[in-house]
Amino acid sequence: MSRKKIIIVGAGAVGGYTGAHMAAAGEDVTFIDPWPAHVEHMRAHGLRVTHAMKEPEFSVPVRALHVTDAQALAKEQPVDIAFVCMKSYDTAWATMLIAQYLAPDGYVVSLQNCMNEATVAGVVGWGKTLGCIASSITVDLPEPGHVHRGAAKHGAAHTVFRTGEVHGRVTPRAEEICRLVGYADSAKVTNNLWGERWSKLVTNAMQNGLSACTGLGGGDMLKSEPIRRFAVRLGSEAIRVGQALGYALEDILHLEPETIARAGEGDEAAMRACDEQRFKDAGRTASSQRPSMGQDMQKGRRTEIEFLNGLVVREGEKLGFPCRANAVLTDLVKRVEKSELKPDPRHITELRLN
Repeated sequence: MSRKKIIIVGAGAVGGYTGAHMAAAGEDVTFIDPWPAHVEHMRAHGLRVTHAMKEPEFSVPVRALHVTDAQALAKEQPVDIAFVCMKSYDTAWATMLIAQYLAPDGYVVSLQNCMNEATVAGVVGWGKTLGCIASSITVDLPEPGHVHRGAAKHGAAHTVFRTGEVHGRVTPRAEEICRLVGYADSAKVTNNLWGERWSKLVTNAMQNGLSACTGLGGGDMLKSEPIRRFAVRLGSEAIRVGQALGYALEDILHLEPETIARAGEGDEAAMRACDEQRFKDAGRTASSQRPSMGQDMQKGRRTEIEFLNGLVVREGEKLGFPCRANAVLTDLVKRVEKSELKPDPRHITELRLN
């Protein structure tokens, strides 16, 4: 059987980390990325992967194309599998870029944060759209050609990759994606893509924007009780919206969704349970590690706040459910992004919502 031709559109933290493991395992992988210095570095030196914890670092030679080089794919065999690993606001054009090079039975996998499958399907159709969640992967791209993971590999302790069809059936292609991402860490095929997606969205809603507007890493945010309480309030609102939308939610940060929801609604026993689990999990991650949106803010990049907390607010409005904490955070992050405010923990610690 000939190897599948795999394209990864977006060789950033998640795309680079996952794709480097595929390339090291001998898969036929090509990266396309919009950052010129990153592409040139990969061409000259390969892709280097390091870990904060015990895993050894490695470098792997990779084929990397500038966005402007993508038209060269027209002269090659068609693409069997395309992973879109771009920020949510770049999903539509990235999918359009690769759609014209797909094989007749080729398909696109959204390996991203947020809910992007509908955007992908708007370009290639639902029949060519799959989703893959990277749960608690904790990676960043500190410099061109270098992906760093700020946590240990989770292995059996926590399933990192959850891949699935939009209709929920287990198919050979969902199993193929599971095999490919499984080179990087533990993976499973899920029959609950939408529930997994929204659960990951809740996780990100509780952490990403907070890091962006406070300037703090995960460990420092955890040390602040007002920030922890605000985080569960964000999660609580997002969980209630997800439940109202009919999603079967999975565990969030190794907690029952209902525990987080009740903690955010003022249940002190639930709040203690949340704190206990969060501190327990903290030992697996470097305390300085920033959620992706905190990294974006540091680099002066546009954030995905409108696709995370902003989405929670918009979906809540449709349901007549005001998501006040998520609305406040969305506004704060947008103001920090535009340099109207500087990142500061006081944006949250001095906030009075009630």
